[in-house]
Amino acid sequence: MKLLIVDDQKGIRRLLTEVFLEYSNEIEVCANGIEALELIPTFNPDLVIMDVKMPGMSGFDVLKELREKGNPTQVVLMTAYSDPNYLEQAKVLGVERVLLKPFDLNELKAHIRQIMNIEQ
Repeated sequence: MKLLIVDDQKGIRRLLTEVFLEYSNEIEVCANGIEALELIPTFNPDLVIMDVKMPGMSGFDVLKELREKGNPTQVVLMTAYSDPNYLEQAKVLGVERVLLKPFDLNELKAHIRQIMNIEQ
């Protein structure tokens, strides 16, 4: 499984990389949406785990651009805000899951295993 982690917080990127090394040895990280959009066409991830609130370009902006280009990559969004508009917008854009920060790592791992059909 090829995994892309997009978050402006270095600690989150590092943590998620360590957690998901168990499932993938092909993990890339980006600090913002612009980097992600540049990397996705060449890396071609199976799954993107992305923060919603990032400077410059939000996770929703990245997702909209991916969908406009016809990219069906599966996406899990992370956010500290439980705004119902986020959930509705995520549904419209075909997001697999929206996880609220702070998230439980075991719950996140379970979601990823389910999305990617990984047996425990």
